[in-house]
Amino acid sequence: FFFAFLFFFFFSPRERDDDDEDDYGINMTADTAAAAASGSLIALIGDEDTVTGFLLAGAGHKDFRQNTNFLIVDSKTTTKMIETTFLGFTQREDVAIIVIAQNVANEIRHLIERYDKAIPAILEIPAKDTPYDPSQDTMMTRVKTLLGMQ
Repeated sequence: FFFAFLFFFFFSPRERDDDDEDDYGINMTADTAAAAASGSLIALIGDEDTVTGFLLAGAGHKDFRQNTNFLIVDSKTTTKMIETTFLGFTQREDVAIIVIAQNVANEIRHLIERYDKAIPAILEIPAKDTPYDPSQDTMMTRVKTLLGMQ
């Protein structure tokens, strides 16, 4: 349900009002407005089963240069490959959300902790074999700190 909400929120076409506020009274930055208007993508980094599930749901994309919006991480995938892919996704203007399995995020935690932009947003999800641990999720920790819950 949560992923369906994110997909609907970021990718549904909406008419924009003359002012820069969205329907919820939030003043959108230029980056956020551009991402919402341009039909942005979800980028995926995770194990084969997780990424395949998203691809079957229609989240896959390949551009004319054969660049994809996903990376399947297995035992042969190096940390350098994950880092390069993550940094590439953060620089792409067509990516609104980076969905990353938490066990993979732990391998590049130093990059995720330094990341400070709103778009693309980083969403850590549980991996197939490991449960989700909210205490390791950098973005969740930041939200709790901002809300005074920690």
